[in-house]
Amino acid sequence: MKKVTKAVIPAAGLGTRVLPATKSMPKEMLPIVDKPAIQYIVEEAVESGITDILIITNRGKGLIEDHFDRVPELESRLRNAGPEKEKILDEIVGIAHKANFYFVRQKETRGLGHAVGCARSFVGDEPFAVLYGDDVIIGKDPACGQLIRAYEEYGKGVLGVNKVPADAISKYSSLKVEHLHDNYFKCTDMVEKPSPDKVMSLYSILGRCVLTPEIFDIISSTAPGAGGEIQLTDAMRTLARRDGMIAVNFTGKRYDMGNKLGIMKAQVEVALNHPEIGGEFREYLKGISKTL
Repeated sequence: MKKVTKAVIPAAGLGTRVLPATKSMPKEMLPIVDKPAIQYIVEEAVESGITDILIITNRGKGLIEDHFDRVPELESRLRNAGPEKEKILDEIVGIAHKANFYFVRQKETRGLGHAVGCARSFVGDEPFAVLYGDDVIIGKDPACGQLIRAYEEYGKGVLGVNKVPADAISKYSSLKVEHLHDNYFKCTDMVEKPSPDKVMSLYSILGRCVLTPEIFDIISSTAPGAGGEIQLTDAMRTLARRDGMIAVNFTGKRYDMGNKLGIMKAQVEVALNHPEIGGEFREYLKGISKTL
């Protein structure tokens, strides 16, 4: 069985839920304290053993490519600034060397399934991870790595899932699951954005999966679904019904970076644990909370 060393990050969404900030700034580049959201996602992939990363972009998202490239002028200025800038210089240079980066544009915004389908030539005949560009997941054990371990155990496609509130399930997907062991489940069916009578469970796919290359043939024959787009969930449903998939109730805190409240939660909670500003920020919050 081939190892999972490739990852695809779909980052072609328009960010309409966080306009006007995303009018000219890709939502994946919105900062969480001092790093853009997509860097957290890339770091999770690298910590999980991924060596090659394809980022799916579209027109107007060149900033993402620039972020993972070298910047000689900035590096030279930091180098000449002396030892006090050495740490930030190392970090800036290191961004470009975290993995082998590739980029492809999704010419039309036709849904997540279509975006993943653009990765076919990059993936070839290997299994691969998908890390949704909207979802930053922070934890001691990288969520992507948790899914890769499940793939190594079962050799099937793997879904990263958590339970969502009953009153929110219609905004997500719903899975038909059967417990296997620990936080592992067998998944044999799913539905995207279910109506109340179609809910199978409160487990929903939240931002991560590991797929086998046969998903591409399924995507190419998948009709548009919710929102008139080609939904990855619909393609994975075909795979789940045919072969079964594994669902992992992953650990880690997920932040929805396509949502204004999710962005603010990420900012506050990451800042509280930040080595440079965490202590001062905590005192600031204690003070301002007294005025609420």
